Amino acid sequence: MRFKSIPMKIAVVGATGMVGNVMLQVLQERGFDQHEILAVASKRSVGMELKFADRTLKVVDLETALAAKPDLALFSAGGSTSTEWAPKFAERGTYVIDNSSAWRMEEGIPLVVPEINGDSLEEGKRIIANPNCSTIQMLMVLAPIHQRYGIKRTVVSTYQSITGTGVKAVQQLENEKQGLKGEMAYPYPIHENALPHCDVFLDNDYTKEEMKLVRETHKILDPKILVTATAVRIPVKGGHSESVNLELESEYQITDLKKLLAETPGLILQDNVEVNQYPMPRYAEGKDEVFVGRVRRDLSQVNSLNLWIVADNLRKGAATNAVQIAELLIAKNIIS
Repeated sequence: MRFKSIPMKIAVVGATGMVGNVMLQVLQERGFDQHEILAVASKRSVGMELKFADRTLKVVDLETALAAKPDLALFSAGGSTSTEWAPKFAERGTYVIDNSSAWRMEEGIPLVVPEINGDSLEEGKRIIANPNCSTIQMLMVLAPIHQRYGIKRTVVSTYQSITGTGVKAVQQLENEKQGLKGEMAYPYPIHENALPHCDVFLDNDYTKEEMKLVRETHKILDPKILVTATAVRIPVKGGHSESVNLELESEYQITDLKKLLAETPGLILQDNVEVNQYPMPRYAEGKDEVFVGRVRRDLSQVNSLNLWIVADNLRKGAATNAVQIAELLIAKNIIS
């Protein structure tokens, strides 16, 4: 979709990483190929060539990108880079969409899933946080349910792709499948294994990933929703999966709830157990939608239900959501 005929300058910071590469791909797919794109990475990657649409981009460093005064910068280079450099770009007038956790819980920084709270984007708020991948896909499903029925409590267990960790994890899995020794992204083998350990452990014995699901749900959707989470890393590449149990404020009919999900933009309902139809990461890979299925009443608790949610964590969970934020900034004439 093309929103803007006047050429813009767009920096992709972390362009050589897994998410950065997908950001470039999504920008091309969604009509940003007519704009000037700056591929930005660390100094050791300067001069590297990346393919974008019908041209080749030469990687530049952050100082060069900052001097170019881009209209928009998509950051996916880690929290320390974002903490240092996002304010510098914002001071130059750039709108920064940051994919790290650095700014998500900062007061006054919008944390945005466009389909849910795009109205929080305002002129002058130049740093915008992209939520965590597992939060985005969960809230895409929870938001319409909460609006219709009200959610009291959410219990979520995630089954997360190794691509959420990065290239090092992908290489670890490939090495282990081939019986090779190599650098370890995880403290244990991931091949034929499941690690109940995503990100670092905090003082409360939950991991940072688990608490992101709690805190980001409160900031984006509703601070009154009770949330508890367990995050697990599994040896798949296609996307993240989530088993979610919801306790609702009011009674519901399962057919009405399924109809609501089927009609929600950005969601695809895959829920026909008679033909073994349900979401799977293998088939979500490369797609922008969030897939939901196994929708069924929780027989142990009144006004409760279970769902299974799957999405490509590199696309809607990261790159696509960031580009959708950019599209909304343009559509609202915040970037003009």
